[in-house]
Amino acid sequence: MTIESLDWQVIATVATFVATYAGVALGRIPGFRIDRAGIALLGASAMIAAGVLSLEDAFNAIDLDTIALLLGMMIIVGQLRVSGFFELASRFAIQRARGPVVLLAAIVIVTGFFSAFLVNDAICLVMTPLVIEVARVLRRNPVPYLLAAAMASNAGSVATFTGNPQNMIIGIASHIPYADFAARLAPVAAAALALILCLVGLFHPTEFSTPFATVPKQARPRQHIRQIRKGLLVSACVVVAFFLGVPIAKAAIIGGSILLVSRAVNPRKIYAGIDGRLLLMFAGLFIVVAAAEKILLSQQVMAATQQLHLENAWILSAATALLSNLVSNVPAVLALKPFIADLADSHRAWLIVAMSSTLAGNLTLIGSVANLIVAERAKAAGVKISFLDHLKVGLPLTALSLAFGTWWLAR
Repeated sequence: MTIESLDWQVIATVATFVATYAGVALGRIPGFRIDRAGIALLGASAMIAAGVLSLEDAFNAIDLDTIALLLGMMIIVGQLRVSGFFELASRFAIQRARGPVVLLAAIVIVTGFFSAFLVNDAICLVMTPLVIEVARVLRRNPVPYLLAAAMASNAGSVATFTGNPQNMIIGIASHIPYADFAARLAPVAAAALALILCLVGLFHPTEFSTPFATVPKQARPRQHIRQIRKGLLVSACVVVAFFLGVPIAKAAIIGGSILLVSRAVNPRKIYAGIDGRLLLMFAGLFIVVAAAEKILLSQQVMAATQQLHLENAWILSAATALLSNLVSNVPAVLALKPFIADLADSHRAWLIVAMSSTLAGNLTLIGSVANLIVAERAKAAGVKISFLDHLKVGLPLTALSLAFGTWWLAR
């Protein structure tokens, strides 16, 4: 390889890497109708076209364990959604609320709990219309409850590898046992959920000082009891397998496949809940990051990175949170991945990255996909959540939860 060709590849790699990450962060390319998945795929194709990676190397760069884990969890969530389980569980908790504070607590606990074990984005898809419906029946302002749902989905998902996509990447890359990860980060998730309850109530005093005029009366949700039991049984077995040390990708994809075998549910209804765009974005980003690692991670770059002292828990937490808000959490984790592996205590470093990249998503309305899902679904239902509505709760929440999480993991 000549110096000229190397210089060309360096320039092409830097330009493609920056353009891809900027596009993923913005969610679009100005003037074009293309989304994050298309941008990631375009960036991957550019790396292959520039000769940075061969087609075979590009295929090998895709972490199939992460893809299989995400796919398996999407199928499990899809089956539970189709069977009516989420609607049944949410209504059970919400209908027993006898006041606005209890209702808020129910939303935070239900959303946070399910987000801990299942993909938080999918939980937001289920919870948003339910929260809006209950708020309208009670003639309440739905905004604080929707903010609580979005933020609780992020906070709850901190607790396990299967709570969100970036934790799935970390789970595969770090080889930390599922039980160990949960034991270290579940207290952080619990503290963040408690902060959400307090801060949402604090910044909406009028809403939570006025009692309910009536108790919500809603029609019995459509449900398939046998399918709910089947989904819960398989889900419980998958979670037990996680804690027993079975490879998480293996357990998830097997569990998801079993749930496709049914005489009552058309698999197409479950397939509808699979986010193919997210899977495509992951594949593209894996290729882009692998190409950048090959060309750009020289000894000089690694040495310069050491000067940042990422082994310091507070510096790593701040750097992860900042990067997550600049380019989104999944790209941030992929970008940090090669640097974390070389740290003296990579085990703790991965926990800090998981915590910071997830909790940083609560800072702004565009900080996580979960926030955007809630905002867009609310907008479609005629409810507007403004950037300021989110920021006035998200700013103190993010600062306090990150501070607690970093202190907890740095002890």
